[in-house]
Amino acid sequence: MTSALETLRRDFGGDIIEPGGAGYESASRSVLTAGSPAFVLRPKNVGDVRAAVGFASGSGLALSVRGGGHSFPGFGTNDGGVVIDLSELASVEIVDDERHLVRIGGGATWGQVAAALAPHGLAISSGDTKSVGVGGLTLSGGIGWKVRKYGLALDNVVGAELVTADGEVVTASADQNPELFWAIRGGGGNLGIVTAFEFAAHLTTGVFFGKVTFPAAEAADVLQGWAGYLRTAPEELTSVANMANPFAGGPEAPVEIHVTFDGDDPELAAQAIDPIRGLGTVVADDVALKPYADILAEGATPPPGIQVVARNAFVGRESVPDILQILAGVGTSQGSPSISIHHVTGAVSRVADDATAYAHRHAELMVTTFTGGPKPVVEAARPGLDAIWEKLAPHVGGAYANFLASATEEDVAAVYPTQTYRRLAAVKRQYDPSNLFARNHNVRPELAL
Repeated sequence: MTSALETLRRDFGGDIIEPGGAGYESASRSVLTAGSPAFVLRPKNVGDVRAAVGFASGSGLALSVRGGGHSFPGFGTNDGGVVIDLSELASVEIVDDERHLVRIGGGATWGQVAAALAPHGLAISSGDTKSVGVGGLTLSGGIGWKVRKYGLALDNVVGAELVTADGEVVTASADQNPELFWAIRGGGGNLGIVTAFEFAAHLTTGVFFGKVTFPAAEAADVLQGWAGYLRTAPEELTSVANMANPFAGGPEAPVEIHVTFDGDDPELAAQAIDPIRGLGTVVADDVALKPYADILAEGATPPPGIQVVARNAFVGRESVPDILQILAGVGTSQGSPSISIHHVTGAVSRVADDATAYAHRHAELMVTTFTGGPKPVVEAARPGLDAIWEKLAPHVGGAYANFLASATEEDVAAVYPTQTYRRLAAVKRQYDPSNLFARNHNVRPELAL
């Protein structure tokens, strides 16, 4: 350990933050989880990342890699280990004007990206929160406000630069290390530290964005009508249904249908959105034309002691009516968690099942429940939450890694079906045979599920 630390201090040009040092309190935690790592390393360049990986490997300490730090299970920190914080690697550079190729540092956030691209009339479909990291979101999926037209964030990646477990810098693309390129698009942080992504952005205008809300009593009809309409709606329209919002009345909260229409033509937007307005009694409607960069929400950090538990699964077309009937009942009952339903059709489903390590291309919906509060409150709510998911279980399958608060073997098996897992494990054996990068929904190099 002493030798490894001496080498780090010699070769590492970034910040080394230790317990008791300036900035340790904030550097030690991720957005949703407190931690007490022995070292937080904040590299300034790729050479620093290599030195940090070498130190982590040589020290034998647990390693966490942090981008935006929004991981629900708290992968971005640990107790007694090493955290590599990529926040200084946040550049956004247009490298090809004609093809709209953008090189983005692995520690950038989506708010930084959206702001940098806006003056050029460009955008990348990402998540919904400014402070979420490009790396964490992209490596496991990226279900954003333009998902039906442009697919997942990872579908727009054309190349990446990684530092692997042995400290080597490797390029992954369709032409260079194509199997690694397949693996990083859905394989999470299992294969190394992505220091830079290359994305294909798209030309964008303003978008019509907002929510149309309906009384909770109309939940069943609204949800069924919404899901049915999205099957034929123009792909410029992406939509998410939320209910049981604890800040708006819980089980009595209105059903919120959030919409984004990708375009600034008011007539086309109305044609796309009006069928949603006709689903029931509109309580409120704040849909308006906005710059794309402005529709991403500001991220909030929960107060100390507050836990957030997220659980999700995918729904195939044949199960949609049954699922929505169950959710309409659950969401309007006392004790309901907050419920979010993403419609994930369109461009997502046009990608072949085996083209990337994201393995849920033919789902129609993704259902997520959120529960939050002090630990005793969350624990008291857990039996009820388990009972809800027992009702849902016959009609759902798989899981989206970015909206999971746990990382059990069952979770990993849900994220990665057997064939996907085995293929990922083979890539893992090549690039990380000792499983240095284990704080994630971990694919173990020695194990095939």
